[in-house]
Amino acid sequence: MECKKERNLKYCNCSYDPCSRKGICCDCLKYHLQSRQLPGCCFPNTAEKTYDRSFEAFAKAWNL
Repeated sequence: MECKKERNLKYCNCSYDPCSRKGICCDCLKYHLQSRQLPGCCFPNTAEKTYDRSFEAFAKAWNL
């Protein structure tokens, strides 16, 4: 499978600049799920900037 990193970067709202997984969605998702988190792209921009990727923060950000 070919990674579409350049295309993914157009939609990636992750504000953690030193991230080595930026634009590599499969690696990003695997990393965050192993830590019981969600990647930044699941959050609105204001919530993403808090770097709290917990499921609880996700629910709060989307008023669930």
